[in-house]
Amino acid sequence: MEVEEKPNQNHVEFKVEEKEGLPEVYILGTGGTIASRVEYRTGAVYPSLTTEDLYRSIPELSNLAKIKTKVLFNIFSENMTPKHWSEIAKTTAKILEEEKVNGVIIAHGTDTMGYTASALSFALQNPPTPIILVGSQRSSDRPSSDAALNLIGAVRAAAYAPFAEVTVAMHEWVADEAIVFHRGTKVRKCHTSRRDAFQSINTKPIAKMVENKIVMLTEDYRRRGEGELTLKPDFDERVALLKFYPGFNPQIVEWLIEQKYLGIVFEGTGLGHVGKYCFDSIKKAVDSGLVVAMTSQCIWGSIRMTVYDTGRDLLSLGVIPLKDMLPETALVKMMWSFGQTKNPEKVKELMLKNIAGEYSERLPL
Repeated sequence: MEVEEKPNQNHVEFKVEEKEGLPEVYILGTGGTIASRVEYRTGAVYPSLTTEDLYRSIPELSNLAKIKTKVLFNIFSENMTPKHWSEIAKTTAKILEEEKVNGVIIAHGTDTMGYTASALSFALQNPPTPIILVGSQRSSDRPSSDAALNLIGAVRAAAYAPFAEVTVAMHEWVADEAIVFHRGTKVRKCHTSRRDAFQSINTKPIAKMVENKIVMLTEDYRRRGEGELTLKPDFDERVALLKFYPGFNPQIVEWLIEQKYLGIVFEGTGLGHVGKYCFDSIKKAVDSGLVVAMTSQCIWGSIRMTVYDTGRDLLSLGVIPLKDMLPETALVKMMWSFGQTKNPEKVKELMLKNIAGEYSERLPL
């Protein structure tokens, strides 16, 4: 939901007594349903992310943490670009360096929140605190809104959770029973409107909030306070994500070569396949210096390109197999990799290295 600045003409001074000794949490607004309100008299949408707004609409927050807020930008999440990812990463790093907060929350539209979570997972390595993206499927002025509980969960985790990773905080189920924290490189929006739209793919969520307690769901996580933040905020947009389908036109690959793209991520079928009629174009891409990688358009499982002749032929052409990495994560990671180096061989090394939990060490049954 895109928002417009709008003064509150009926403003009534609102004060809250912040309790001493509470941890500090910083909330960055980037747009989206969770960071906006509808003025029903005019139908206008305006930002609603000041500390006062939050304490007024969700009084429970004043018992959890001292909250600081900043609206970085207000855009539809489909308008988010790698340049925005870089800006979020730099701002978050500055906050962690200067503010000494217990955690940072990024309010974000849900449609591309998984992409941004993945981007920040690579751009903000070894964070000392949780970095939590949070959104809502329904605005805070609707009776069925998930905004308040999602934000309460995010604030509680930012303030008190033992993990220090980039995660996405959303409803575990359609009912207000629990908030789950999905690893930023392993999460996908799987439903257009349900409150439990976000799911961890090929892994468990890191944690959840249930009955106002943070419960860890795995031992495989980075611990709070152990990391020393490394900021690597650069991305190169000259990477394409191509979904193979019956009738796919391989001239698209050759167009990308002509346009000086640096890499291609395929969403192949099944175990990692595309039609043999695409092989000549893929070979041209590899020979031209493009990094070409393979993921699967299936949600669950991992690619295995050694099972059938098609996969083995693609490997022989120089296509990189990316195991169970999500296609959108692979796209973001390749953009980030080319932001670090333009050397294709070094990019291949980065793509095959498990940097932020993008590969599952063991797939769940």
